[in-house]
Amino acid sequence: MSSFVIEGGYKLHGEITPQGAKNEALEVISAVLLTEEPVLMHNIPDILDVNNLIGILSKMGVRCVQHGQGSWEFTANNLDMEYLASPEFVQRCSRLRGSVLLLGPLLGKYHRARIAKPGGDKIGRRRLDTHFYGVKKMGAKFDFDDESGRFEIDASSLHGADILLDEASVTGTANLIMASVLTPGKTTIYNAACEPYIQQLCKMLNRMGAKISGIASNFIKIEGVSELHGTEHRILPDMIEVGSFIGMAAMTGSDLVIKNVSFNNLGIIPEIFSRLGIRMERKDDDIHIPAQSTYKVDKFIDGSIMTISDAPWPGLTPDLLSVLLVVATQANGSVLFHQKMFESRLFFVDKLIDMGAQIILCDPHRAVVIGHNHTFQLRGAKMSSPDIRAGIALLIAALSAKGTSVISNIEQIDRGYEDIEKRLTAIGAHITRLDPKKLPDNVPYLT
Repeated sequence: MSSFVIEGGYKLHGEITPQGAKNEALEVISAVLLTEEPVLMHNIPDILDVNNLIGILSKMGVRCVQHGQGSWEFTANNLDMEYLASPEFVQRCSRLRGSVLLLGPLLGKYHRARIAKPGGDKIGRRRLDTHFYGVKKMGAKFDFDDESGRFEIDASSLHGADILLDEASVTGTANLIMASVLTPGKTTIYNAACEPYIQQLCKMLNRMGAKISGIASNFIKIEGVSELHGTEHRILPDMIEVGSFIGMAAMTGSDLVIKNVSFNNLGIIPEIFSRLGIRMERKDDDIHIPAQSTYKVDKFIDGSIMTISDAPWPGLTPDLLSVLLVVATQANGSVLFHQKMFESRLFFVDKLIDMGAQIILCDPHRAVVIGHNHTFQLRGAKMSSPDIRAGIALLIAALSAKGTSVISNIEQIDRGYEDIEKRLTAIGAHITRLDPKKLPDNVPYLT
């Protein structure tokens, strides 16, 4: 288990470019199973979750060829369906939540699938019912093998259907779209997720020959076609990384330019940071965060405390709530955070409290942050990253803290952020990556 050693208190400066979007990459890479022709993709992030998915596809028989940094060509014309029954496949899927996205294309094109119960962040219950309910309405039959921990799905009689989702699940919507594009008849998905990454998936599939309408709405209509073809696709910048960099600049009082952010696809994210008092300037497709010694939290019109909560797109993505909470610890004012989707995602705040933050954890879903207004600097601490988003939030806290911090289990951060310590060091951060046998002896709280 590797660790980051962070010397806090240094300002960042210069420019940084966000990586390709992790969530989009997992969707569109899974979609290559829908055609036997080559699919060329650009701006694929070099992160653990994406690399693990590419590894699974390669083991399944997909030809995966890298053409330079971030560019890959996938050809799925020789699939080994028996690999899906192997213990190795089950083990690989158990480490990757995104492996569930293989379900839709496998059912849509090959009419059967074996899917292991997927892994991923331990942030509370993340049910698969939405995925299964939709494809069941389309005629799929499910069986769960307790001994192997594997779902066996038969989709030999798949047909179009009208589907009303009980939640606007992003991966559930993506799976149903991919299952529908090659399925005879018309399929409608109501209460569908409509994030930019779902829009990107639909646009790519349409270029491959699919017939999808209602893109960017919560009512998606698919008319099944007989085959799909190859295409070329470029992945959007990662909006969560853009938000993370905004938070880093604010917490460290830095002047920073975030390049090529695809501003029109950020939705409400800039507005939410503005509500915390953070100034930013849009310059073409870049965001400039000027250095601020203080940032004051807005209040609602009636004077009540600001509340920030997650919601389905175009609401605030839950993946940024951890970052926003950390940023609020140094704001001028108080904020109530309401994390509605995952009951364990706020449990990392005990580490921030140990660093000196003033936070009241009301229950698993709500926390009140009383900002220090930069009158008190967080202090360095020894921490462990519980999940991707809490990990980057703790890294932001450590960058702003007084003294040295150590974050262990940084493989969680690596799952979602490409070469993060190298990219941040290039703009002024002091971060060192260490393996477990090389932790320094001169950090007092390591022992």
